[in-house]
Amino acid sequence: MFQKALLLSLTIGLISCSQFTTKNETTYDQRLTKYKYPFKVYQFKLKSQKQELEMAYMDLNKDSKKVITLLHGKNFAGFYWERIANDLVKRGYRVVIPDQIGFGKSSKPKSYQFSFANLALNTKKLLDKLGIEKTVLVGHSMGGMLATHFTYLYPKSVEQLVMVNPIGLEPYLKYVQYKDPEFFYRNELKKTPEKFKAYQVKNYYDGKWKSEYDSLLEPYNGQMKGSDWPRVAWNNALTYGPIFSEDITTLFKSINHPTLLVIGTRDKTGPGRNWKKEGINRTLGDYKKLGRVTKKSLKNSKLVELKGLGHMPQFEDYERFSQAFFKNLK
Repeated sequence: MFQKALLLSLTIGLISCSQFTTKNETTYDQRLTKYKYPFKVYQFKLKSQKQELEMAYMDLNKDSKKVITLLHGKNFAGFYWERIANDLVKRGYRVVIPDQIGFGKSSKPKSYQFSFANLALNTKKLLDKLGIEKTVLVGHSMGGMLATHFTYLYPKSVEQLVMVNPIGLEPYLKYVQYKDPEFFYRNELKKTPEKFKAYQVKNYYDGKWKSEYDSLLEPYNGQMKGSDWPRVAWNNALTYGPIFSEDITTLFKSINHPTLLVIGTRDKTGPGRNWKKEGINRTLGDYKKLGRVTKKSLKNSKLVELKGLGHMPQFEDYERFSQAFFKNLK
């Protein structure tokens, strides 16, 4: 009797473990085909660098004349703008949310010369195709760098520039060593879901993780476990290039647009801090200082500091973020 009970217990345990493993090992391909986005996804076909590519995007409330375009950060894609997008629609905006080439549901080229100028051009082509002449442009993290380049290159297309904890507020290569794509590719291949989460816990949320953040990890973790991960990892590696090589601080003096800086002052994101040049003691990612320095560089800017929040203020405390965001939106 005891042996039968033990056997039954072990069998149930194995089944439970199997179900748990299956549930937590969802895999996604390079285009996140089976991952459901919060809104309908369209594909914009474009030719770029002798390649036929597809740029995924969401387009909400198409009949509105007030347009806002949301640009995602490096570790994310358009899906994470869901809550803000819904609130923008309620306020009467048309909301365009692209996945940049190399990210999300967009093409992952085998080779591509990533630059913010080229990503800005791709985005401009998308807006032209949609018949959008002018937009409020919002960029978070890496998206802030892209938004800056877009505003610099296509000033007549931008009504207001909004940056939420953008990276690039200091010239990284002045302080850190240059690393080529192979370096970043090796690092990407070493990543695990556990390491990816640990990085965000430490750098984004000050060690305070909430269960609602889990959904932000799902697409990336699913790709990490899938057979297309080497292609995704290579695109991830290539997109580090412009972050280090294309300094946006030199562009600020040329931007006269109304600009809103929303800065979680606890943010300490500092790309390259682990490979500083010899003799460099600078503290990278001091956003309390960086926000204020950037405001002085942008002639027509307003800085809103969110004390106690980090790199993801729109998730850490949406109420505080949304008050700052919507109050100052054109």
